[in-house]
Amino acid sequence: MIKRDELIKIGKFNKPHGIKGELSFLFTDDSFDESDCPFLICELDGIFVPFRLEEYRFTSASNALVKLKTIDSEKKAHRLANHEVYFPKTHKKAEEVEAYSWDYFIGFTLIDERTGEIGRISEVDTSTLNTLFLVEKAGETTYIPAADDMITHIDDEGRKIFVELPDGLLELNEN
Repeated sequence: MIKRDELIKIGKFNKPHGIKGELSFLFTDDSFDESDCPFLICELDGIFVPFRLEEYRFTSASNALVKLKTIDSEKKAHRLANHEVYFPKTHKKAEEVEAYSWDYFIGFTLIDERTGEIGRISEVDTSTLNTLFLVEKAGETTYIPAADDMITHIDDEGRKIFVELPDGLLELNEN
């Protein structure tokens, strides 16, 4: 079973293109073009499902038309429209992922240099101008800004991020 913390978000399928199952793919990361991994992954009904990438062609610097192996009609392609697309972290170098996507840090433990462990990053919220880590500990969720200037150290092997949070930030989450 594929887990969210094993993936990075690389884009989103838009609408179907034509009647043979092609999809318009707006990507933020062209990992699929630079890797030997033959799959793109979508979350369907709460489960991450891999789809074999049959062929693709770029239509711009951030868009491609993709054909997936089992998607052979407009109706099947329409089911994937507006779904986010993921790629396995194992097919990307850590430094490339870090430089490109906050999703790389899902599953990492967030530790403040002064107060200690805050919790485990369960999700990244990019729906607003300020990207947020959703950090869980003991059933509670804390929202922490994902900002380069607060990160002091990253331990890839230990899956930990060390940060120096501004005074009072954790208290804001308590209210």
